[in-house]
Amino acid sequence: MPSLTPRRTTVSNLIDKVIEIMLDKKAEDILVLNLKKLSPIAQYFVIATANSQTHARAISDALVEKLKKENNVLSHHIEGYKVAQWILLDYIDCVIHIFLKEVREFYGLERLWGDAPMKKIKVEEKPSI
Repeated sequence: MPSLTPRRTTVSNLIDKVIEIMLDKKAEDILVLNLKKLSPIAQYFVIATANSQTHARAISDALVEKLKKENNVLSHHIEGYKVAQWILLDYIDCVIHIFLKEVREFYGLERLWGDAPMKKIKVEEKPSI
């Protein structure tokens, strides 16, 4: 049975897999915020933009399915799936935010966490954090 806390998957490996899945599902404007020194909430936020509610759900579904199947990791909590304007997937050390563009601009997590080191993911790269 998959665990909530990955035993063999480090946070860096988990983030790399999240980014890979997001890129495969054509998520846009992917940004990784390092919160290690700023917040007890999580070590990282991964933020991405979806083109529609259907696209947001597709990205979320792929993340949940592949992280469970390939990394043996379950999300601790999921919010916003039904409305799909802002879907939050909580993997404890890594919290994933999938936004519609206008909702992302409105809430501005990048501005709220402006002190956090950030890495913008380019479509052509398969980054390592």
